[in-house]
Amino acid sequence: GIISLISLAVLSYERYCTMTRTTEADTTNYRKTWTGIVLSWTYSLIWTAPPLFGWSSYGPEGPGITCSVNWHSRDANNASYIVCLFIFCLVIPFGIIVYSYGKLLCAVRQASAINKGTGRVREQRILIMVVVMVVCFLLCWLPYAAVALIATFGQPGLITPAASIIPSILAKSSTVYNPIIYIFLNKQVSKTL
Repeated sequence: GIISLISLAVLSYERYCTMTRTTEADTTNYRKTWTGIVLSWTYSLIWTAPPLFGWSSYGPEGPGITCSVNWHSRDANNASYIVCLFIFCLVIPFGIIVYSYGKLLCAVRQASAINKGTGRVREQRILIMVVVMVVCFLLCWLPYAAVALIATFGQPGLITPAASIIPSILAKSSTVYNPIIYIFLNKQVSKTL
């Protein structure tokens, strides 16, 4: 889940940089792509490894069929990790996404009045595809984040194991939706299929 949201944040920033650049993108240079991938995975590893070293812990989630961060422990060690996880793995990446797409939408509006070339139309389709991916991701992960925060900071027993199943399954299934969205919103892939 973290790698997915971080990847979407990196992708949104990359889209912003690509569409606001006046020259065509160099499609033969993969250095930026590999840098984005490595940074996404490294950032995600930094935030998922602490429970292995004593800052919070991993354990059974909900009815005990999946494993996740120990949302139910109320000690300061666990609560601090959950707050940091929420801020650095949901709020900040979402802020980057909102900033990038907000600036990008302003740039697209300005450019569409001036330049109506096929390259811009293609970039706009990609923008729509990525925005749909982000919205779907948030629809999947926000219920999970809300349940996790309620379980951590709300009254004990407020979130029953049965009530946590649907947000958990919805969140973990979010990685399935991006390829489906990509297939339906990418003309080249759709034609190939």
